[in-house]
Amino acid sequence: MGQGLSSISASELDKFIEDYLRPDTTFGADVKLAIKVVCDFLKERCFQGAAHPVRVSKVVKGGSSGKGTALKGPVKPTREFIKEIKKQLYKVQRERHFGVKFEVQSSWWPNARSLSFKLSAPHLHQEVEFDVLPAFDVLGHVSIYNMPDPQIYANLIRKCIYLGKEGEFSTCFTELQRNFLKRHPTKVKSLIRLVKYWYHLTVRRNWGKPLPPQYALELLTVYAWERGNEFVDFDTAQGFRTVLELVTKYKQLRIYWTMYYDFEHQEVSSYLHRKLRRIRPVILDPADPTGNIAGSNSEGWRRLAGEAAAWLRFPCFKYRDGSPVCSWDVP
Repeated sequence: MGQGLSSISASELDKFIEDYLRPDTTFGADVKLAIKVVCDFLKERCFQGAAHPVRVSKVVKGGSSGKGTALKGPVKPTREFIKEIKKQLYKVQRERHFGVKFEVQSSWWPNARSLSFKLSAPHLHQEVEFDVLPAFDVLGHVSIYNMPDPQIYANLIRKCIYLGKEGEFSTCFTELQRNFLKRHPTKVKSLIRLVKYWYHLTVRRNWGKPLPPQYALELLTVYAWERGNEFVDFDTAQGFRTVLELVTKYKQLRIYWTMYYDFEHQEVSSYLHRKLRRIRPVILDPADPTGNIAGSNSEGWRRLAGEAAAWLRFPCFKYRDGSPVCSWDVP
């Protein structure tokens, strides 16, 4: 299928996404039901009678971007929570019949602070993996559609600077990260799927070699559309080309959003100015100003940029008549 992507014309990209990248609707419905069962269980029953009883205030269904550690508390209880969740998920596995195969993944790391499970449909050759990560409820009952109190971010910044752990508490903002991507049009999400698929092909070709995180590519796709097009319907090939061109210009990237935090609060503003002056690429997490999603792996970006440059010469960036695909004008 990867070879197919590189050899089809630009005009066929939408069909490629529809045929190969969109999840099967039946599989999606079964997964959605299974996730609801797991989420309800985690919230209502998981820690009943546990050695470390806690109240799960809410369960947030995030995307593949969810990562990090709890905002507060020592590491040991987090590990204990994971052990308890793992035990209880096995119980769910025994108690409930799912429309998809449910597997709790065993971690090779005994002190893991996240837990993975997999839902699959072997007859459809489809599967999806999820991570369960305990996190401190830093947002409380704040509406995810409004800007949080800037003091939340001021406290976060102080904590990160004190601990030297910038970006490590991003799991606490999964709800905001999810909403940030969810609000975009369907076709933008389809473009993100295409970019992610390209990224996975690149990972396979560079197996064992470090690359920038996938979330950086998702955010780069959103940025390309917001700054270069912003129409609900657009040419997918142009969007794809724009993202890959931005990857090749990684040394110039300085990207941030002001949906959930901005420069109004003095402490947050001072921190943001310092953060944005750092060596590029800089792609700030739209929900967590302490997280530079681009990371500091310049070698990984150089490798990814080389892959992108090679792909820009492929047939998928030419129309059927041989004319080249133009990119959007993105600063």
